[in-house]
Amino acid sequence: MIFNHRAFLSTLIVLFSFGPFFPSIAHPIPDLPVFGSFDDNGTSKILIEIDPRGFAEDPEAESFLTTDILNDLNISERNDLLEQATELVEESLLIRLNEEPWNLPAFEYGFSKPRMVEFSDDPIILLEATAKLSRETNSTYQIKAKESAPLDLIFANRLNGVPHRRVNVLFPGEESFALRLPQLKSLQHFSDENVSVASKLTNPEQNDYVNADTWSTFASFLRQGFLHVLPLGLDHILFVIGLFLLSRKFKVLIYQISIFTLAHTLTLGLATLGLISVPSTIVEPIIAASIAFVALENIFFPTYHPRRLIIIFVFGLIHGLGFAGALSDLNLNPSILILSLIGFNLGVEGGQLAVILLSFIGVYRFKNEDSYRKGIVIPLSLIIAVLGIYWAIERILNG
Repeated sequence: MIFNHRAFLSTLIVLFSFGPFFPSIAHPIPDLPVFGSFDDNGTSKILIEIDPRGFAEDPEAESFLTTDILNDLNISERNDLLEQATELVEESLLIRLNEEPWNLPAFEYGFSKPRMVEFSDDPIILLEATAKLSRETNSTYQIKAKESAPLDLIFANRLNGVPHRRVNVLFPGEESFALRLPQLKSLQHFSDENVSVASKLTNPEQNDYVNADTWSTFASFLRQGFLHVLPLGLDHILFVIGLFLLSRKFKVLIYQISIFTLAHTLTLGLATLGLISVPSTIVEPIIAASIAFVALENIFFPTYHPRRLIIIFVFGLIHGLGFAGALSDLNLNPSILILSLIGFNLGVEGGQLAVILLSFIGVYRFKNEDSYRKGIVIPLSLIIAVLGIYWAIERILNG
């Protein structure tokens, strides 16, 4: 095998075109959920749940804050966590009631009660920021993600304890829709699955309300799914590139992408709906190892064989579990959860197709297959394999 330094440099340029080298972060800490709770008796509250791993430069390499870890922290260390939570909230969002100026209410910060989640074998603790709101009659409520927000915000609300249909995923600089609180009191029944189709057809206001909620939520999670691949999901990007590098033949590529999509769609759906649960300490090292495996296959087994589809299917199941955290623990309206899942998954598929398209663009000038293999496939597969092996070892040691 002849190593071409100029080709290797070109390979690095192609790799960097998909984004900077992040640490071993697999899929970023799920967005910052901002839960509004509004009751007919006038009680109004905002709850923000903060995973303290998000304070780290490489969140996926950090351990969850479990009850045992929290008990081992002294007062100073606990206060430091609460101070970091305060800084995160202050740099992340503003709220507005009844078209008044944007502001940040007085939040109280503390630790949540221990809870079991699918990503940890032990009860974990989250940081909580809570604020009570004084709202007027006919008020509206909305939030804005500040330009300095390090995480995306999820705008989700409950009325009289019932999850509201409409959910927004906000990126830095964006505003949520304005939640009209008195209107919700009379329109909340529109979210009930028991409302008849005939009723929806004969009530234009109700029909427009439901359609607006449906489209807004679907579009939010569609975009979030895309961004969870491109540019945020570096390991997912490298896995897809690894599939691409085996062969540029359309048929082979379709086979691989289709089986991978089927697999991760299956486990993403099952995990999001709470039907399966696998700790991240198992999922994340396997995801990293899968990257290295397909890259090494490209080097040592360059000819397509149907057995590769079985391997891709198994790895696809694991990648789906890696994505599941994006929709977990949001306590969404059941129908909206399904809609969000569909939108998020379609966004993921869009991100994958974008990676494939960019890959084609990056290597289109290599017409000769022998030059393409020596100049692109082998060097790039080596880089991907090294990254995958490094991440796998790091995640095992930090798990």
